[in-house]
Amino acid sequence: MFMANQIYIGVDLGGTNIKVGICDEHGTLLHTYEGPTGADEGAEAVLGRIAQYVRKIVEDSKFEWDQVAGIGAGLAGFMDIPEGFVKLSPNLGWHNVPAKKILEEKLGKTVTIDNDANVAALGEAWSGAGKGIPNLVCYTLGTGVGGGIIINGHIYQGSGGMAGELGHMSIVPDIEAINCGCGQIGCLETVSSATGIVRMANDAVERGEHTSLALLEKIAAKDVFDAAKSGDEVALRIVHRAALYLGKSMAAVSVVLNPGRYIIGGGVSKAGEVLFAPLREAYMKYTPEQAREGVDIVPATLGNDAGIVGAAGLNLRHR
Repeated sequence: MFMANQIYIGVDLGGTNIKVGICDEHGTLLHTYEGPTGADEGAEAVLGRIAQYVRKIVEDSKFEWDQVAGIGAGLAGFMDIPEGFVKLSPNLGWHNVPAKKILEEKLGKTVTIDNDANVAALGEAWSGAGKGIPNLVCYTLGTGVGGGIIINGHIYQGSGGMAGELGHMSIVPDIEAINCGCGQIGCLETVSSATGIVRMANDAVERGEHTSLALLEKIAAKDVFDAAKSGDEVALRIVHRAALYLGKSMAAVSVVLNPGRYIIGGGVSKAGEVLFAPLREAYMKYTPEQAREGVDIVPATLGNDAGIVGAAGLNLRHR
């Protein structure tokens, strides 16, 4: 049973900023706050900032601390979710950090933690592009490639909390593969993330290929997509390669999980049809007809709020 005016707080921990939000029991985002992460100061300091920002957003709202019914946090990296440990977060430099325990000590409230891509998927399932779809898979295309799997309305975490690491599917053939930050080679993340797209663009420029990207002092993923939209053949080839392996990974997921919808979020997803058209084409080509029947591929709708909405929903969706 829900008490009147109970609120749920979600935290989305990024390498640069920490986003905090207050939601009601319907997934409506009521307030947000954002502050610096200070990742170089270490895990204890970052977790202290999270606690500080959580208290601040409640103090600045019309709600009281006693109305906080649950706090959820989406954290980047490989996690032991049941134990509340971040086993490894390369972007933050964390190793075996008992994040749940530390946050609960600082806040005096129960804190539920999960992988950041999982909570983004949950946010989209709760009140975004996946609303009403019980089985879906969400890809988050940003600096890396994250993934979240929703089965029967709940996050699927796997036996050790490692389910949904879609960016680390080894899908690029060895002849084309490069090393990934996870220690493996040929991971999807090496070609379909913003980092991978920029790397391929820089490699093309260094090889002396004729492309408008060579005129830029520093290339960003958006530059590659903009060049592709303008008909730049090198940029188009790069985008199509990123889309090809993304589509192939979805084909593999479809024959295992048969989700009803794929949701694409993260900064790279903002590229629009220049990415989505070849992605859908690759998915259709490599997925058996029976496994793709009725399945659609759509952009996320919550944008940067998916993580905080999903994190806030961790306590509700586990009830």
